[in-house]
Amino acid sequence: MQIDSIRQRLRALGAKPEHEQRVLRDWIQGRSHDQGRRRAQDYLPLSLRDALPALDAELRGMARLIASHPAEEGSARLLVGLNDGQTVESVLLPRGGLCISSQVGCAVGCQFCMTGRSGLIRQLTSGEMLAQVALARTQRAVKKVVFMGMGEPSHNFNNVMDAIEVLGTEGNIGHKSLVFSTVGDARVFERLPQGVVKPALALSLHTTKANLRETLLPRAPRLTPRELVELAEEYGRATAYPVQYQWTLLEGINDGDDEIEGIVELFKGKYGVLNLIPYNSVPDLPFSRPQVERAREMVRILHRRGILAKLRDSAAQEVDGGCGQLRARSIKIHAA
Repeated sequence: MQIDSIRQRLRALGAKPEHEQRVLRDWIQGRSHDQGRRRAQDYLPLSLRDALPALDAELRGMARLIASHPAEEGSARLLVGLNDGQTVESVLLPRGGLCISSQVGCAVGCQFCMTGRSGLIRQLTSGEMLAQVALARTQRAVKKVVFMGMGEPSHNFNNVMDAIEVLGTEGNIGHKSLVFSTVGDARVFERLPQGVVKPALALSLHTTKANLRETLLPRAPRLTPRELVELAEEYGRATAYPVQYQWTLLEGINDGDDEIEGIVELFKGKYGVLNLIPYNSVPDLPFSRPQVERAREMVRILHRRGILAKLRDSAAQEVDGGCGQLRARSIKIHAA
């Protein structure tokens, strides 16, 4: 269900703009309709009040919790069921963060990613993305939402931006705390500045080498790392939100001294932060997680060379929670 169709149903039930906002806020923020200064029974039109129980059940049903896999560092991977029987993953992150999915599967085909192995199955609606947030808020407080789960948000741009707009208006999420993650598509850099809510940008780079990037991300747009950084830099400075560059560390592939030199040359003076994320191991894929000391050494060297870099935890490593693995295991179990 798209957010526009939800709005249309509310209006058909007699909702005025302020009633529509109230129902959406209650849903996305996980509140009872009787919370706040004005209770629903005293505030909403009778036709809407009578329809609320069925509508609430339908909204909750768009994303239901199938399984939760907590990790020691405070994160938890959620396997989320959709109405058509498909599943996606969301991740509760420490300090009030939430990572949500924008597609079932993914067409980019990153060689180190389980999600990409299934290809693109379908797009998520804006309502299904918002429903992941509403579901997560039944588990804990959510102050930040990153579109960094299953799928490539730029391939579902309109629905993602519709969800971002609602989260930034009715969802009580600061615009800087909404993060649009992409492997890089020129259309994103053109259209992102036009949104009512302008999210922070995360760019999945993974290497400074154009040839290696084409190998690791075979169906990503053919923009070089330098071209991508230049486009991202322009957006970051225009919004005053530092760009978050994502770099999945793969042992022996993109953790060498040559990449450190490339990073220094590419990122010196740029308005952003480089997030080094040790790889979450995936069975049957020829990639390994680097030693933690090597990852820390890279950060130390980059700091000395004037590059803002951070070592990020790849959530739920101890439960084999790399993106797409929960879904893949669930499919395998049900097929057995």
